[in-house]
Amino acid sequence: MNRKTRYPRFDRRQRMEHMLVIISFTLLAVTGLPQKYASTGWAITTIQMFGGIEMIRQIHRLAAIILMLETIYHGAVVTYKIVVLRLPLTMLLAWQDVQDAFQTLTHNIGIAKSPPKMGRYTFGEKAEYWAVIWGTVIMVITGFMLWNPIATAQFLPGQFIPAAKAAHGGEALLAVLAIITWHLYNVHIKHFNRSMFTGNISRHEMEEEHPRELAQIEAGQVPLAPDPAALQRRHRVFIPIAAVISIVLVAGLYFFVTFEQTAITTVPRQERDVFVPAATTATPSPETTPLPD
Repeated sequence: MNRKTRYPRFDRRQRMEHMLVIISFTLLAVTGLPQKYASTGWAITTIQMFGGIEMIRQIHRLAAIILMLETIYHGAVVTYKIVVLRLPLTMLLAWQDVQDAFQTLTHNIGIAKSPPKMGRYTFGEKAEYWAVIWGTVIMVITGFMLWNPIATAQFLPGQFIPAAKAAHGGEALLAVLAIITWHLYNVHIKHFNRSMFTGNISRHEMEEEHPRELAQIEAGQVPLAPDPAALQRRHRVFIPIAAVISIVLVAGLYFFVTFEQTAITTVPRQERDVFVPAATTATPSPETTPLPD
């Protein structure tokens, strides 16, 4: 078969989601890390380039809102695929992934003769996906605590706020390093994978990265189309429930953003009148007259 044959991999909605994650994550990184290391020279320069601390904080929060909206949308899409389309849970980790990871390790160190034949999503791609989910949960929870410190202090001891700041910054640094050292290398440097931008993947890439999926496609082992009548029934149930849940989640996001105003504006430097006492001239000591003998 022609090695230039291309196979569909990501639809338009998935590519749109990926682009939103790229935009929001990049903005969060370039506006968040300078705040974490605000006393360093590069951070001060970056903050000034963005127009000052207030502007960089606002951009950071806007990017956070975009990421949270994308997370709500992604949850709805995944639920639709599971409940309505009844698609297999391809992103769940399975025992096969453990075997693939072990064989990859032994192949890299020269013990196994060949790499594993992996399916539609490799163990590395699944690990990245769940790392994004886990990281988003951590960032949302700690972000709420930092965005609403007074409300946090009403329910939790005050020590939780600096702890949230440490966790928020640490998770951000970990995410940036993971993207640079893992994702960029595997997807853009080792081999530039264009499928998330074009939606298609070449046969050569399928043979190299997803040979098990390629074998299933060529053997005709593809998911059957759902029954139209059953699909329509599921639609009637799913759409109103999903709409209500989405409205509740968006309302929760609005509550998240507007709950309190204390973290919106940095308190300006206060000019105080400092009392300095006037200088006084020392009073000379009185001379003493010696007593007569």
